[in-house]
Amino acid sequence: MEKPFKIAISNGLTASAIRVQSPKELSTAMGELELHSPCPVLVILGGAGKMSEADLNRLRSLFVKVLAPVVEKLGASVVDGGTNFGVMQMIGQARAEISATFPLIGVIPVEKVALPNQIPPEEVTALEPHHSHFVLIPGCNWGDESPWLADVATVLAKEAPSVAVLVNGGEISRKDVSQSLKANRPVLAVAGSGRLADTLTAALGGETTDEGVSELVASGLIQAIDFKQSFDSLTRLIKQMLSGSIPNV
Repeated sequence: MEKPFKIAISNGLTASAIRVQSPKELSTAMGELELHSPCPVLVILGGAGKMSEADLNRLRSLFVKVLAPVVEKLGASVVDGGTNFGVMQMIGQARAEISATFPLIGVIPVEKVALPNQIPPEEVTALEPHHSHFVLIPGCNWGDESPWLADVATVLAKEAPSVAVLVNGGEISRKDVSQSLKANRPVLAVAGSGRLADTLTAALGGETTDEGVSELVASGLIQAIDFKQSFDSLTRLIKQMLSGSIPNV
């Protein structure tokens, strides 16, 4: 496994990054990045480039007023896909807006990133500039990172609580949700955020003809939360789950 290095993002900002080849390296990699565990972990899943500007504007307050403050207060870490789109952009911007210092770790296929002193790939993806760390995993396709997202969260949390929050989302998010469930991690689907999150919410109420979605819901680990309800109640629920003071789902 390589040693950590600095990766340039934008506007002079840099983040610590490490390249891994096997899930067996993740525990050592987290230590090399000076990420402390066990700690509570919030996994952010959901929409990226297909989220409209209207969606982003509508949902941004959820990240600024609920998710980022709860994570900061609890001393938790956040794991996501790391790119400058959709939910990953919103949690990064929220972290900056409230001047938070919690670790924000992006997990991304290495073939999507321009690395120092290397010829960049044909398709370079913009990284979200307020992430503190990046874990670069083998792969060149979106979706390759899905099992790694779950694994990074598991390694960081250890015996501490971890929760995945799904906002919007499409087919890749469905893979992400499935991997979280395999890790026995509860998933909170934000009802009213669109697409997969709303499909899962409907399925929880018995409204689905999608066998794959039904299988996800049958895990018993998915719960719907409505972002239109009071931010105080949303904050309280997520805080309780991440602090382990109530059963997960």
